[in-house]
Amino acid sequence: MSEEEITLPPQHQDRQPGREHEMDPAPESWGKNYIGSGRLAGKGVLITGGDSGIGRAVAIAFAKEGADVAIAYLEEERDAAATRAAIEREGRRCEAIRCDIGDEGACRDLVERTVQSLGRLDVLVNNAAEQHPRKSIAEISAEQLQRTFATNIFSMFYLVKAALPHLQPGARIINTSSVTAYRGSPQLLDYSSTKGAIVSFTRSLSLSLAERGILVNAVAPGPIWTPLIPSTFDEKKVERFGADVPLGRPGQPDEVAYSFVFLASEASSYMSGQVLHPNGGEVING
Repeated sequence: MSEEEITLPPQHQDRQPGREHEMDPAPESWGKNYIGSGRLAGKGVLITGGDSGIGRAVAIAFAKEGADVAIAYLEEERDAAATRAAIEREGRRCEAIRCDIGDEGACRDLVERTVQSLGRLDVLVNNAAEQHPRKSIAEISAEQLQRTFATNIFSMFYLVKAALPHLQPGARIINTSSVTAYRGSPQLLDYSSTKGAIVSFTRSLSLSLAERGILVNAVAPGPIWTPLIPSTFDEKKVERFGADVPLGRPGQPDEVAYSFVFLASEASSYMSGQVLHPNGGEVING
């Protein structure tokens, strides 16, 4: 491996979900250079997977724009507490809710707790996901397949169904897809399949909700340095993560958060059914 290909120190975490506080270097997910301008003032937002990575960066950026935020997380208590503290430092309310979004009843409870805590729901960000690399489709068990689809795409159906009674005209639904939806991934067959489904879900849901004035869009990140990476891949793959994109490096969660802010704000008022691509310069024509 050439020195130019090394993008990160080799590392691996033996559990999923990964922990952001164990990563080296720490991801840039705190919005350190982000200056808000009140674009989401008074809004109520729910973000799944909001404890770390892209979800954390989006949650903090939204708070800097004046939103109150509920973050859903699976079990990462320390990361969730750190995100909540960062949001509260911005003078905004934050509710951190432990939830397995693969369960429909849990998703209903999550939405109700969000509305009770924040008093409203204006933006739903379906962001949480899991992935489990396998060398062959023969190695993907029925259990893994069902779990990946439950977390990555079924949850979006559950949460939108639960959120709809609370969403008014002008509300936004933003879904996190992936560059793998467009170029595929030989070792992430089930994951990339769910991400492709999310693109279709976004386009179809945008048409379904257009008459209600609810805008539905998605973001399809490329290689972003989040806890999903060291908890998924081995040390050698982490060491050159992001080296194969035109910009030659992995992106940071803060670099993705801007796309979500745009889609949540009035700047995107004439966009629905679209996908933004912060992916390091890879042209995927999607």
